[in-house]
Amino acid sequence: MSSYSLEELESWDVKISEIAKNFGLDWYPIAYETCDYFEMIGNMSYHGMPSFRPHWSFGKSFERTHTMYNSGQEGLPYELIINSNPSIAYLMLENSLYLQILIMAHCIGHSDFFKNNRTFKDTDAEHVTLRFRSARGRIQSYIEDPSIGIDKVEELIDACHSIQYQIDRRGRYRKTEDELLALFYEDEKNIEKIKNNKIKFPLEPEFDILLFLLENCKSLRDWEKDIIEIIRSESYYFFPQIRTKVMNEGWASFWHYRILNNLDLADEHHLPFLKTHNLVLRPWIGALNPYHLGFEIFKKIERERGIEECFLAREIHNDESFLMQYLDQELAAELNLFTYSMKGRKDADWTIDDLSDEEGWQECKSAVINSVAGNSIPIIFVEEVVGNVLILKHEHDGRDLDLNYADNCVKNIKKIWKNPVKLFTIIEEEDFEVS
Repeated sequence: MSSYSLEELESWDVKISEIAKNFGLDWYPIAYETCDYFEMIGNMSYHGMPSFRPHWSFGKSFERTHTMYNSGQEGLPYELIINSNPSIAYLMLENSLYLQILIMAHCIGHSDFFKNNRTFKDTDAEHVTLRFRSARGRIQSYIEDPSIGIDKVEELIDACHSIQYQIDRRGRYRKTEDELLALFYEDEKNIEKIKNNKIKFPLEPEFDILLFLLENCKSLRDWEKDIIEIIRSESYYFFPQIRTKVMNEGWASFWHYRILNNLDLADEHHLPFLKTHNLVLRPWIGALNPYHLGFEIFKKIERERGIEECFLAREIHNDESFLMQYLDQELAAELNLFTYSMKGRKDADWTIDDLSDEEGWQECKSAVINSVAGNSIPIIFVEEVVGNVLILKHEHDGRDLDLNYADNCVKNIKKIWKNPVKLFTIIEEEDFEVS
């Protein structure tokens, strides 16, 4: 157990905060909570939220992590902090003092990122814990309602989970259907369609599938609409963290490293800090370490363009635009980026396809971008409704859908739409329908 007091942690927090302010960081106040490893696993399972809605998947996550941790097959994260004002961060009592110091400095970087990065501007950090607590209470009331019950509630939540990130990720202005119709009628090119009553619905593709179902599924009951809106609201809260994983971890690591090197730590703290820092930021074999990638890019920006450019990048970019802007051939080669694929059915048949040389670095860069910022999640959108059939399309980017996932996804959407659903995609360069 810990060999330090809460007063010592508070003293170090004051020192860390003073240095961070001098560097120009601007973060939400941070409320630190201490917990043991068992409580940390529970906090992880519920996304760190003090009050989060019930669902069987969170219990499953807890039991899996608890089992893996106790058997020595999996560790726990050094830090857990949520995007709220004030931010809530958890310090595990089993951590040594040097590690708590590192974590507090790291959390300031995260909170600064939450507060200042434009991807998070609509996450309502001021009220998110209250909103989630209210949602939890409402869902619990539906579970306890004899006319609804836990089975119906969890079936609906399961269905929503399968498409919860099928939202508009690009932040486009969304015209209402009435606005689109007004523009449609004003366009002379549409006269024949109007005469023949061939007006497509919706007039434009709808990328926010849960919102479309909320607005157009007439058979939904009030409690079902409420649960769908709860899941949708959560998606818009959590997705910015998916969109900025590399930047967020890189920024927090960039600043914990700088802050701790300015703390005048005694060797008993400084040497294990350096060891832990290097362990967390080491490259991973055959995969991307977001901590390492983000840290190295911010170091490169500071070296070549100055610290002001680092703050600008932190404010305006998400992972996709960040990598497009700053990942060049020199850095790709320095990071030893490469792509690989399996040419046969055995492990020995894995081959390297592209290296970060003059010919292949752009392919490596594209592969990295395709794996971050939520780009590994397929984009599905509502194309139109024909009769009572909901037509969905997959925005194919060269990567085929997992058909088992696609089939389950369509089945779950049917449970909400309560009419036929068809999904059109491309599999092995051929048109394919899932229904």
